[in-house]
Formats: sequence, structure tokens, C-alpha cells
Amino acid sequence: MVARSRIQARLDDHIAQLVQCRRCPRMQSTPVSGGAVLSDVMLIGQAPGPREPVLQRPFAHTAGKTLFRWFEESCGLSESTVRSTIYFAAVCRCFPGKTSGGDDRIPAPDEIRNCSSWMNDEIKILRPQLIIPVGRLAIAQFIDCTKLEEVIGHKFRAERAQHSFDLIPLPHPSGASPWHKVLPGKKLLKSALNLIARHPAIRALRAERQLARRTQRSQ
Repeated sequence: MVARSRIQARLDDHIAQLVQCRRCPRMQSTPVSGGAVLSDVMLIGQAPGPREPVLQRPFAHTAGKTLFRWFEESCGLSESTVRSTIYFAAVCRCFPGKTSGGDDRIPAPDEIRNCSSWMNDEIKILRPQLIIPVGRLAIAQFIDCTKLEEVIGHKFRAERAQHSFDLIPLPHPSGASPWHKVLPGKKLLKSALNLIARHPAIRALRAERQLARRTQRSQ
């Protein structure tokens, strides 16, 4: 219990420093954080959209609704449960802004490098059993992702920040991409979600949640 409280204190301090970061002058917002959630599971997004900085939480708009529906249907975990039991990170924590064509700008290599130390520190602090990268940019921070068809629906053993963990990639749930709605993406997404649902770290989260509910009902 003492060790857990020390880890929580380190994570609290990390988040306090993270939200003060101003390393990238081209970014159009301050960092977005999902909070100091102590967890064996990390979910890695790509970068916030325009809504997330306003609402101050990751996956706060349309893509988030789809993502949390996936977790509800495959793992039986509601949005509130996912947010309170899984640590949310991202390749970049600030909104990159829009392109001249009106699309969300992809973070530049220097911005990704600037932000990488935050993720490395989080992995060192949490030492997660499972990391779930969401979208091609997030997946590529851990393994080669030339084609989504080659990585979605598979579990990998990966290493980063001197720590080894299971990696189960997901496609980005954005409505702008039909990949996860048509074959083979639709079938591969189902396989990936089944792998996540069966992972020991997710099963442990479900068991803890069920125990907490039973305890509340008995009081």
C-alpha cells in the first residue's frame, strides 16, 4: 500500500508538470490530460482535437463516443469506468491546429520528439502490463505500421523506456476513416477488441469494478 501511494504521488507530480509544458510553439492549445489514474493499462491516442482542450479530457468528442462504445460492447466497461481505471496518454498532448484544407494537422516530427519524454516517464512510473495505441501515428511509436491490416487484430510484445509490455493496437475511431467499418478492417477490429477483453490486465479491472459494486450494495 505504501509503494502504491508513492507511485500515485509520482504520477500526480508528473501530471502537474505535464500540464505546464509549453515546448512546442506551433501547438494551438495547452496539454490535455486524462488525470493521474494509477493503472496497469495505458491507452495512447494521437493528439487532441479542437474539443478536447475546451472540455479538458481526451477523446471528448465523436471519436471518443465510438471508442467508448467499443469498450462497452467488447469489455463491458462504461466510459466512466474506462476513464477512471485506464491511464490515457497521447503521442502529442496539445491540439496541433488545422491544415489549410481544414483537417486536423498531423504533429511534426520535432513535436513528437518533444512530447515523447512524457510518455517515457509515464511508462517508467506505471510499468503497465498492456498498452493500447489508437491510430496509425500512435501505433508507429512502438512497432512498424506500414499497413493497418498487418497490426490490427494481433498482440505484440514491445519495449519502451526499459520496460516490456503487451501491445494491442486499435484503428483510430474517427468518422473520417471508414477502415474499421468495412472488411477486412471490421473483422480485424473485432479480433483486436476480443484480445483486449481477454487480456489479464483488463480482466483484473473488470473484477475490481465488480467487487467495488458489490461492496457498495452491501453497505
